Amino acid sequence: MKIYHNPRCSKSRQTLNLIKEAGKDVEIVEYLKNPPTADELREVLRKLNLPVEYLIRKNEEIYKTQYKGKELSEEEWIQALVEHPKMLERPIVVEGDKAVLGRPPENVLKLL
Repeated sequence: MKIYHNPRCSKSRQTLNLIKEAGKDVEIVEYLKNPPTADELREVLRKLNLPVEYLIRKNEEIYKTQYKGKELSEEEWIQALVEHPKMLERPIVVEGDKAVLGRPPENVLKLL
């Protein structure tokens, strides 16, 4: 199991705690320190079975100043997330061929 995690985010911490309480081994990827590549994001999106727009944090300043109101293609959004990982919704938990957004944290129970 892998979690794209931001330790400063309460939802991310809660999701990680649920995984640990379930006794699962988990790889923690602090995505602000180690941003995912475009290929990794494409793979995560495939596993989430969601459009890229679901991964955009629209309250982030970088979104508001550079992207709000713009219509970007899926590939352009992926590149924006690679360049500005702070815009990536968190946490994302991946298990095998499936993934969930940890908002709410209880979503992770679908993978446990």
